[in-house]
Amino acid sequence: MAQDNITKETRDAARIISLDRTDKRNAMTVDMMWALAAALDEAEADKGVRAVIITGQGGCFSAGVDFMSLAQLSQQMPTTQDFRHFLYRFQDVFTRMERMEKPVIAAVHEYCLGMAWELALAADFRVAAKGTVFGLPEVQLGLIPDVGGTSRLTRLAGEARAKELVMLSRRIDADQAHAMGLVNDLCEKGDHLETALAMVGELKGCAPLAVGMAKKVINRGAHLDSATFRELEAFAQSTLLNTEDVKEGVMAKMQKRPPDFKGK
Repeated sequence: MAQDNITKETRDAARIISLDRTDKRNAMTVDMMWALAAALDEAEADKGVRAVIITGQGGCFSAGVDFMSLAQLSQQMPTTQDFRHFLYRFQDVFTRMERMEKPVIAAVHEYCLGMAWELALAADFRVAAKGTVFGLPEVQLGLIPDVGGTSRLTRLAGEARAKELVMLSRRIDADQAHAMGLVNDLCEKGDHLETALAMVGELKGCAPLAVGMAKKVINRGAHLDSATFRELEAFAQSTLLNTEDVKEGVMAKMQKRPPDFKGK
């Protein structure tokens, strides 16, 4: 199913959301962002979906934002306040990937540039085919990464690396990104989607409520003091303790069988 150059399909427990504008190297438009937001909401609400994979059709993941769309947008925003209001809505599309209590995997290949890298940084896991090029070219246009790129890159790679990659607009390949901890799994060219699906297979062996709660605690607690972080752990654990999934997980271990988690 395609809408505004966004394609959706379900494979087993995975909802695959694909950027599908191959004639423009999957450059992202405003309409694509709103369609992506709708696809994420739909995947979050579907009880049968255990994880979301975001990938790109054709020869690359995405070359970033569509410059024509960006130019038209600047003409439609007469004041800086207007633009900030719009930008908050744009930022929220990627933020909902972090907010949803399901894991999100970005499966990237060939090019992952500008806003496309910001999209990948908002995912929980990143799978990259060897040879993939990552870059944030915004300062070469007189701009900065503004859809979470500066903030998420700083948190994932550290301040020094973030300054290098943003302020110097340096490009790195998948091997370098992996060495920096920005990519979880490397794979051969053409295997990025299957590698992401294999990760979903691993997630199926884990209780979905626990996975979602762990994601929320890590996201919210990573930059808190350790005592407050442990408080979050305690609240999360007390919420999970009496769920049916915990009983199923314990019984499955005792009976030496795979668990059949229901997300209840």
